[in-house]
Amino acid sequence: MPLINLVITLIVVGVLLWLVNRFIPMQSNIKSILNGVVVIAVVLWLLNVFGIFHSMSRIHIG
Repeated sequence: MPLINLVITLIVVGVLLWLVNRFIPMQSNIKSILNGVVVIAVVLWLLNVFGIFHSMSRIHIG
């Protein structure tokens, strides 16, 4: 994935999350959970894009 597509995707996700936080009324607990889920999903997606997540599947615990 080219770097420009990566940056554009991160900007779009950030703007959408900001719009949801700013203009959709919801409890702060739900908003915090939504923000956490989006951040975790973006981090996992970035790990997958850079190939780090795929290499972690070879690690066995126990």
